[in-house]
Amino acid sequence: MRIDRNTGLVLEGGGMRGVFTSGVLDGFMKHDMYFHYVVAVSAGACNGMSYMSRQIRRARISNIDYLSKYKYIGLRHLVTQGCIFDRKLLYDDFPNTLLPYDFEAFFNNPDVFEMVTTNCLTGRACYLTEKHDRQRLLDIVRASSSLPYVSKIVNVDGIPMLDGGIVDSIPVMRAMEQGHHKNVVVLTRNYGFRSKEKDHKIPRFVYKNYPRLRVVLSHRCEAYNRQLEMIEEMERAGQILCIRPERPMEVGRIEKDVDKLERLYEEGYALGEKFCREQGYC
Repeated sequence: MRIDRNTGLVLEGGGMRGVFTSGVLDGFMKHDMYFHYVVAVSAGACNGMSYMSRQIRRARISNIDYLSKYKYIGLRHLVTQGCIFDRKLLYDDFPNTLLPYDFEAFFNNPDVFEMVTTNCLTGRACYLTEKHDRQRLLDIVRASSSLPYVSKIVNVDGIPMLDGGIVDSIPVMRAMEQGHHKNVVVLTRNYGFRSKEKDHKIPRFVYKNYPRLRVVLSHRCEAYNRQLEMIEEMERAGQILCIRPERPMEVGRIEKDVDKLERLYEEGYALGEKFCREQGYC
C-alpha cells in the first residue's frame, strides 16, 4: 500500500509506551512526512499535538528529558492532584512556559486532528477537534489521556470525560468512517500481543454516578484484544500499514526508567525514518 493525500494516520495510546510514537513522529517530521487526517488517543494524542504543530523532538523532551528532571509521575501527585501524573506541570507549565507549545502553528495547520475521549455518561467514544480555543484544546488532550482510577475526570463542554482508550484504543474504524480507507497505524505493542489481564465487573461504588462507564470498563481487555485481532486481519489484507515495536516490550504504562524510555524512543525514530525511506520521502 502506498500512502497518498487521503491516507489517514492513527495513533494508539499506551501511557509511557507512547515514547515509541514520539520517535516515529519525529522520524516523520525530519523528512516532512505529514498526513492530512490524524486521529489519536491518550498518549497518542499528546504526541500528536507536537506533530500537528511541527515541533520536532518536543514530545521527546517532555517524555524523557523532563521526566528525569521534574519527576512528574508518582503517588504524591495522586494524593495532591488526584492524578498519578503532575497535571499542572504537564498541561499548564509545559505548554505555556517550560516547553512552549506553538498554538499558532497548530491552529493554522489546515490538517484535521481528532482526539478520542470516553464520555463517562454514555460510555461511548467522542472524537473531538479544536482550532481556536487554547484552553479547550488542552482540556481535550488532558481528558483523552486521563487514565481511569488514577486520574480525575475532566469536563469538556460540560461533559465528564476520561481516557479514550477505554472504548477505542486504536481508532482505525473512525478514520475509515471519515473517508480514509487507507491508513497508517502506529501501535505501541509488539505484533501478536494480547492482553492477559482479566476483565472484572466494576463495583457499584466505583464511578457510582457513571453506570455506563462501569460497563465499558468491565469489558475493556476483551474489547482491546478484539481490536488487535481486527488490526492484524486488516494488515494481512493490505488495508493498513502498521508501525509497531519490534523488540520485546520493556516499558510499562507508567514507566519511570529513562534508559528504557530512551531505547524505545530510538527504536520508534529508526522505524519512522525507515518508513519514510520506503515511501520515497528520503
